[in-house]
Amino acid sequence: MKRSAEQSAFWLSWFAALALTLIPLPGEFSELKPFWFGMLAIYWALEAPDRISLRFAFGAGLLLDLSQGLLLGENALRMTILVYISSRFRFRLRFFPIGQQTAAVLALMLNDRVLSLWIRLLGGFGWPPTAFWVGPLLAAFLWPMLFVILDRMQRRERKG
Repeated sequence: MKRSAEQSAFWLSWFAALALTLIPLPGEFSELKPFWFGMLAIYWALEAPDRISLRFAFGAGLLLDLSQGLLLGENALRMTILVYISSRFRFRLRFFPIGQQTAAVLALMLNDRVLSLWIRLLGGFGWPPTAFWVGPLLAAFLWPMLFVILDRMQRRERKG
């Protein structure tokens, strides 16, 4: 019973990220969306590595590809790389102060955008608009709030 209660924050966060990802924005604002799945993957890789694996990240990325109608495997590759890097440097990143952690998240999100750009160019989609690069900045801006919200949800689940 307690194990399922602890995992409710995990699954609730993923469903919320899926909802936030699928909310349509007007054309010029669609590139401004942060990569919610990527941000969650980083958080869970840092805070609860037993709940997220490379296999889970790949499956979540495939689900995202299918739900958005993107090139099959694009988000799967991006998510897998994000989880790998986050897991690899978990012991360093986890204990950074929130400001340094935000800078690390910005670096991870920029790395993700470069990978996404590379996939787009190889896929023949052409150069993205300038707003393409705003998403990682927005993700870094939102990281402290996301971190606090998820941390409180986890604490509440552990107590209750």
